[in-house]
Amino acid sequence: MTSPLDSFLDQPVRGFLDQLAARTPAPGGGGAAAVTGAMAAGLVAMAARFSATRLPGASDLADQADELRRRAADLVEADAVAYAAVLDAPPGQRREVLVGAAAVPLEIAEIGARVARMALRVAEAGNPNLCGDAVTGAVLAAASARSAACLVDINVRLGGLDPELSRRAERAVVDAGDAGGRATMSTERTGQER
Repeated sequence: MTSPLDSFLDQPVRGFLDQLAARTPAPGGGGAAAVTGAMAAGLVAMAARFSATRLPGASDLADQADELRRRAADLVEADAVAYAAVLDAPPGQRREVLVGAAAVPLEIAEIGARVARMALRVAEAGNPNLCGDAVTGAVLAAASARSAACLVDINVRLGGLDPELSRRAERAVVDAGDAGGRATMSTERTGQER
């Protein structure tokens, strides 16, 4: 793991990928889900910026996607800290730290759902030359939500936590998956129209 002053994302992509593959506890699944969500939001922001003349509110949509991208990137570190707390927790405090370990991937899943819905808007009404980028954003956002929701479920089971956490994560997965599927279908329609 990097030192508290360093960020996993303050290194070249190859370095992050090497750390992801290393025999270290973090970054792990949560960090990968967060980075995937951040990349999805970045694609949505870019595609929205190229859609300003076609999509009402494209600039606001790009700004919202940028904010979600930044938040998802911050969750890479938050996930590492939460997981370290689980590993370091004495037996009597394990349930308490598992609440924190479930909260981070829950936020990642909910960001994934928001990004996927935004990507769908851009894919359907934005610049058709960037439809593929918007669809990729939707699909990545859905993958981010799905993988993060799995981590929520694991932490809920391990800590005997409130099952509402898992239900919230599952709602995010359903929303993100629906948007991702609809965005994918929009590329099929675009291809048929050409």
